[in-house]
Amino acid sequence: MRIIRDISEARATVLRRKPIGSGETPPAILERLREAFGREMTPEEAVDIILEDVRMGGDTAIREYSFRLDGQRLASLEVPKSEIEAAPAKLEPELLAAMTLAAERIRDFHVRQVPQDWFDTRHGLVGQVFRPLDRVGIYVPGGTAAYPSTVLMTAIPARVAGVREVVVATPPRYAGPPVLAAAALAGVDRLFTIGGAQAIAALAYGTETVPKVDKIVGPGGIFVLLAKKKVYGQVDVDCLAGPTETLILADESANPACCAADLLAQAEHDPLASAILITNSPELAQKVSLEVERQIALLSRRDTAAQSLERNGGIVLVESLVQGLDLANEYAPEHLCLMVRDPWSLLGQVRNAGAVFLGEASHETLGDYVAGPSHVMPTSGSARFASPLVVRDFIKEISVIALSSEASRELEGAARTIALAEGLEGHARAVEARWAQRKDEASP
Repeated sequence: MRIIRDISEARATVLRRKPIGSGETPPAILERLREAFGREMTPEEAVDIILEDVRMGGDTAIREYSFRLDGQRLASLEVPKSEIEAAPAKLEPELLAAMTLAAERIRDFHVRQVPQDWFDTRHGLVGQVFRPLDRVGIYVPGGTAAYPSTVLMTAIPARVAGVREVVVATPPRYAGPPVLAAAALAGVDRLFTIGGAQAIAALAYGTETVPKVDKIVGPGGIFVLLAKKKVYGQVDVDCLAGPTETLILADESANPACCAADLLAQAEHDPLASAILITNSPELAQKVSLEVERQIALLSRRDTAAQSLERNGGIVLVESLVQGLDLANEYAPEHLCLMVRDPWSLLGQVRNAGAVFLGEASHETLGDYVAGPSHVMPTSGSARFASPLVVRDFIKEISVIALSSEASRELEGAARTIALAEGLEGHARAVEARWAQRKDEASP
C-alpha cells in the first residue's frame, strides 16, 4: 500500500471526497454498459434510462434488463413463499446456527430503539404518536457475492418497527438458499429476483408484479446508489449506502497483521471500496504495508482487493492521534476502527462515523455479521449528517395537538400576532373567528 507522509497530499488524494457518481468508473463497468446499450455511456445516463423504461414498461422492462445486464431470462420475478420457508432446512447446520445467532442479536439490539408515544399536558395537550410504514422495499446487493447478512440487518429492524409488509429485491443469481433462509429468519413477506437500478425502479414505481413501496433501504453499488438518489421524493430512501469504506486509526500498539487483514476485508468487497489506515507510527505503517502485500496474495478475491487499494486505499502518516482523529472526522467514514492503546479516551472526540469499533477485539467483521447494530451505514461522507439504519427509519412520527379551551385562549393572541407579521390575514381571522364565537356564546 502507498504511504502518504504529507497531510495536504492525503487530503488531495486518498481522503478526498468526490460527488456521488463522479469518480472514475472502472473499465469493466463501462464495458458492461457498452455491451448492454450499444454505445458509450456513463452510469448516471444508464440509470436515467433504466428508471424511465421500468416506470413506463413495468415487468417487461425488468425482464429485458435482467437479460441485458445480468444475463438472466426470468420466467417469474418472484420467489414462491414456500421456497423461502423451505430454505433454512437446506443450509449446513453450522451456517444456520450462525445466522440464527446473528438474527437474535440484531433483534435484541433493535428492540431497545422502539419509540413510545408521549403526551404533555402541562400547557394543553401536545405530543407524538409513532406509526410504522405500511410497506418497505429492501435491496440486497449481489454483484460479486451474495449477502444473506444484509437481509437480516435490514428486514429485522423493519419487523421490529412493525412494518406491515417487507419486500426484498436481490439479483437473480444470488437468490440461493442462504439469502432465502435469511429472508425466512427475518420474516420477509415477498422476495423478487431483480437487481440493480431496475430493482430500485420497480420498488419505487411499482409494476404489474412488484408492489410500490413507501421506502427503499439497503446498500448497493454505484447503479443502486444513483437510482436511490434519483427516486427520492417518489419514495423515501435511507442513507446513500454506496461502496463500502473503512478507516483505521492506529498507534504503535496495533497488530500489523490485524490492521492489514481488516483493510483487506473491506477492499475485497468492491473495486470502488475504500480502505485507509491513519497512524502516527512510521514503523507500523511499513509493517502494515508489507502485511497487505503478503496477505493479499492469499485471497481468492485478490484482484478486486488490489483494484480497491490501488484506486482508493492508502496509509497516512500523522504527527499525533489527535491530528489523525481530526482527519477521520473530516473524512466521516462508514466504519471507524480505533486500534489504539486506549480507544475509550478517543471516543468522546469522534463526531462523524457510521460506527466506531473500539480496540482490536471489536473488529469490523463482527460488526458486519453478528454484533447487533445494522451494517447498513452512511458512506461517501454522509456520516457528517446521516446515521446507520435503525428502527426509526421504518417509523413515522405524527404530532398530536389537542388543546383545551383555556390553553387555546392563552395561545391565540401570540398566534394572531405572528400571522399578521407574516402578512397572512386569513390565519389571523381564524383566531378572531374563535374570539367572536366566544363573545356570542357569552352574550345573554
